[in-house]
Formats: sequence, structure tokens, C-alpha cells
Amino acid sequence: MKRLLQVTLAVFLLFWATSAQAYWIWTPKTRKWVNPKYAVKPTPKEQFDYAKSLYDIKDYKGAVREFRKLIEHYPKTAEAAESQYYLGLAYEDEDKLYEAFLAYQKVIDKYPFSERIQEIIEREYKIGEAFMSGEKRKALGVPLPVENPSIEIFSKVVENSTFGPIAPKAQYKLGLVLKGLLRYYEAEEAFDKVISNYPDSEWAEASKYQIAECRAATSRGPQYDQGAAGDAKQKFEDFIREHPDAELSKEAEKNIARIRGKEAESNYEIAVFYEKQKAYDAARIYYQEVMENYGNTPWAQKAKTKLEALEKKKK
Repeated sequence: MKRLLQVTLAVFLLFWATSAQAYWIWTPKTRKWVNPKYAVKPTPKEQFDYAKSLYDIKDYKGAVREFRKLIEHYPKTAEAAESQYYLGLAYEDEDKLYEAFLAYQKVIDKYPFSERIQEIIEREYKIGEAFMSGEKRKALGVPLPVENPSIEIFSKVVENSTFGPIAPKAQYKLGLVLKGLLRYYEAEEAFDKVISNYPDSEWAEASKYQIAECRAATSRGPQYDQGAAGDAKQKFEDFIREHPDAELSKEAEKNIARIRGKEAESNYEIAVFYEKQKAYDAARIYYQEVMENYGNTPWAQKAKTKLEALEKKKK
């Protein structure tokens, strides 16, 4: 029985060794068994060429594995920088846009000597636009720990290319994203940076209009803010005066009309309040204000009717 067990064990070990030789090789240098399938190539160029061959046949999973292997084993080579770039491409080709952005950003952070920098900044900007347009905000199937990736991405684009050709546009788009999230004060700050940092760009003009819209939106909060509304109206009027032929000036005029309508309504309600308190003189002042200064609003006619009724009471 003992003899049988010895023979069985010997056969098993022989079979295992024979099978293993096909996948594992003993390396005297490391004194370890290694599997050639998972081993890094002898040079960074050979490793890059192998990873690139997988990318070219659209084996993105395999390509990512091999590019990562190169970066890990040859981190200070030109091939490592190029591999980091190709990681971004592979993720982008798989529609993993947030991972692509992170991979591209590592090229800028770790390999600033790369000739791909400008192209990467442009790719990051396009990814930011994709998220801004409603791209699903997920990474690896899990919701991202950020409110909207485009905020992070546009901010990085500006940081990566402060005075580059894309920076003014990215700064403006950052403001639009914040505005869309109702973060009006932050949006206004972003638009203000366009005006102060890129005064000659085509986006500076539009930023002035957007600042006025942010002020107007702030005034339309749960409680009407007359001060913010007045400030917004002034900014819209300034925009029209500075850019009378701009397409946005037409929208500015509509916004001014809406603000004036809200001002008229607010003054009318104040007058009604005083009338209910039987403070008729104060009520007349506010009704008169609405009639004289907001004649092109529906509140002017209402104020006129109220004034006529007060005059009859007086008699």
C-alpha cells in the first residue's frame, strides 16, 4: 500500500512538472519560477510594442494590463509616458471617460516632458464637454464620488493650460456647469475669472451676460431680493450698452423686462399691504410708483384701478 502511494505521488509530481514547464520557467537571477505570459519583456521598447499590438487589435483589457506592467517596471522611461497616454486612449475607446481623464492627467502630472501634453489637454476638454452634455457619471459601474465630473475636468484643463488656447473656453464652461447646478455664487466667480484673466477672448463678452443672469437667478430665490434684482438689471443694461449688436443683447432685454415685471409686482404688493393696514397715503405712493415707472407691465393697470378705488374712498 505504501509502495502504491509512492508511485501515485511520483506520477502526480511528474505530471505537474511536465505541465508547469509549459507555463513556468526557473530564473536563476531571481531564483523564482515565472510565467512568461505574465512576465515583463526584457526592454521597455519590447514591452511597449507588445502592449501596443494588443491595443491595435482592440484587446483593450490586455493592452491596459501590459501598459500598466511597463509603467510599473520601467517608470522613468519615455515608453512609460507613452504607455500612460495609451491607457487613456484604451479607457476612452471603452467609453470609460472618467478613467480616461484620470489616466491622461497622470501624463501631465508625472511626465510633463511628454510631447502629448497639448493633445491630452484637448482630449480632457472634450471629456469635460461629454459629461456636461449628460454623459452618465459612472466609473467602473459605480457612481462617481463627485457631483459632476466636468467641474473637476474643466478646472484641471484651466490649470494645465492657464494661458493656452483652450483655457478661456474651459473656464467659461466651468461657469456654465456651476450655473446649471444652481451654484450661482461659484458660477459668477468662474465667469469673473474669464473676464479678468482672458479679457480679449471671445468668452469674456458672454461671461458678462452670464454674471448678470446669475444675479437675476439669485434674486428669484424663495424670497424676492430687490437688491440683487436691481444689480442684475444694471449688469444687463451695461451689457446692452457695451455690446448693442450682440445676439445676447436681445436676451438681456428680455431679462430686464422680467426683472422690471418682478419689481412692479413687489411694489404693488407693498402698496396692498399698506392699504390693508389702512395706511392709505403710503399705499398711494407705491401704487403711483407702479403706474409711473412700470407702465409697460400688467401691474400698472392694476395699480391704476386701486388708486381710483382709493380716490372714491377719500371722497
